[in-house]
Amino acid sequence: MKFRSRIMSTTLFCLSFISSHAQTYDVQKLLEEKKFKLNLPQPYAFDDNESGKKVIGLSGIAWLKGVEFSTGTIEVDLRGQNVFQRSFIGIAFHGIDSAIYDAVYFRPFNFRADDPERKIHAVQYMALPDNDWSKLRKEQNGVYEKGITPAPAATDWFHAKIEVTKDEIIVYVNNSTSASLKVKKLNSRTTGQIALWNEGLDGQFANLVISK
Repeated sequence: MKFRSRIMSTTLFCLSFISSHAQTYDVQKLLEEKKFKLNLPQPYAFDDNESGKKVIGLSGIAWLKGVEFSTGTIEVDLRGQNVFQRSFIGIAFHGIDSAIYDAVYFRPFNFRADDPERKIHAVQYMALPDNDWSKLRKEQNGVYEKGITPAPAATDWFHAKIEVTKDEIIVYVNNSTSASLKVKKLNSRTTGQIALWNEGLDGQFANLVISK
């Protein structure tokens, strides 16, 4: 019994160590300390008094310098805009450069769309350069992009949790226990850079946490 107890204690310790291996990033501090590699106009920082979040806004791709990511979890708070076909916001990972990377991103203007076709295009996984969103939609519509239930309002802050395994990408929104998107990875890349990713109108980011 004592031996079994020692095994259980050791196991719990190991699990605790694994689960606590997470790095929280203050995105404003990263910006201030020039920890982003940018190919975009200079991001801006502000404190969102209503939510209490320390925020940066940007349009483009902001790669984190010195951060390599293979498998694990990326969590972030995001806010886009309710302008049709103009607001796309998310996270890039396994990046080689700004043309070769995987990404999970959101279309806030589709979150609560009345059109059911638009509504299932709320969260997207793609893998550039060979599998962009248009190719995936044309060849496998509704597989690599899904709706979100319950859907946030288009201009609300929402929390995204992106799990990256060797073979799968799994996305949870607003701490839901049900995945909004669960798909197979579309390439053999196993590691690379991480970036805050935004296309079109400015998007806002806060509370970045990376667990490996």
